[in-house]
Amino acid sequence: MRHAIGVGLSAGFLACMALLATLVIVLPLVVGGSALTVLTGSMEPKLPPGTLVVIRPVEVAEIGVGDVITFQLRSGEPEVATHRVVKRIVTDDGSVSFVTKGDANDAADPTPVLPVQVRGRVWYAIPYLGWVNTLLGGSTRAIAVPLIAGLLFAYAAWLLIAGLRERRAARASRE
Repeated sequence: MRHAIGVGLSAGFLACMALLATLVIVLPLVVGGSALTVLTGSMEPKLPPGTLVVIRPVEVAEIGVGDVITFQLRSGEPEVATHRVVKRIVTDDGSVSFVTKGDANDAADPTPVLPVQVRGRVWYAIPYLGWVNTLLGGSTRAIAVPLIAGLLFAYAAWLLIAGLRERRAARASRE
């Protein structure tokens, strides 16, 4: 009974990890998107700090009022924000820009977002997982990923050895 529970828990844990890996790594790669962590409360309550948002590139023509987009704060610089489009501006010459606003903010962002600044539209979000992404960022990731992988391999080896011992003990008891 204890063995069956252990196997069930291990299989459940493995399935959860595979699902998370698919949602956070595989799907964004397939569509050319990326996973980012919400760091501020500007989009609360829908996207509180610590939420992992997965964005995917979209054509500017597909972005409308109500969409949540991630954009560069200043064109060409890495800092980004994720806010809701509250107004779409089309000038006489056909150029488009967007007025954005955080759901929790009182006023719209002061500078309209140009198409070149748009990194993508929020595809889906996973609450709290962003904290893990932030914790395992940068130099910490270089240490944590091999350590976690090593621990998982050690756990797999332990399960294999325990299974072989159990099988050997069952054979011995039958004989």
